[in-house]
Amino acid sequence: MKYSFLFFCFLFSISTVNSQRTIEKTLEKFNKKSVPYISVEELQTKKNTTILDSREIEEFTISHLKNAIWVGYKDFDITTLNIKDKNTPIVVYCSIGVRSENIGEKLVANGFTNVKNLYGGIFKWVEKDFPIVDSEGNNTKKVHAFSKHWGKLLTKGEKIY
Repeated sequence: MKYSFLFFCFLFSISTVNSQRTIEKTLEKFNKKSVPYISVEELQTKKNTTILDSREIEEFTISHLKNAIWVGYKDFDITTLNIKDKNTPIVVYCSIGVRSENIGEKLVANGFTNVKNLYGGIFKWVEKDFPIVDSEGNNTKKVHAFSKHWGKLLTKGEKIY
């Protein structure tokens, strides 16, 4: 009886922890805040900013922020960037902001001085009802959710795996 009660408490605590997972808590856990954040609201009003998508090509093809440049994550190669002025405002994003922080660190380490990480990434962008486009440039609601695990953080849009 005692063990049954303890087992029930254990299961309850696991389900409670998993159900409380948010983008905010995930970023607190995984990010070092080594690259300053920019909010989706702030980025939405910015002009003359280079936006880099650090997700994999399969994710980018489903949807991305308009005018974003795909740079990837696993195969990121800073030598292929066509950005001459290292003071250019750059915003890097991914699904929520974990991979983009890593790419942002690489940019900063290579002398780029005005790099920001999009807080909440494309998931937060979609949550705020800002537009995303597919590979043809058409507005879409489809978002590559990376995996079922990370897809739990996507609260709007049509999840694609």
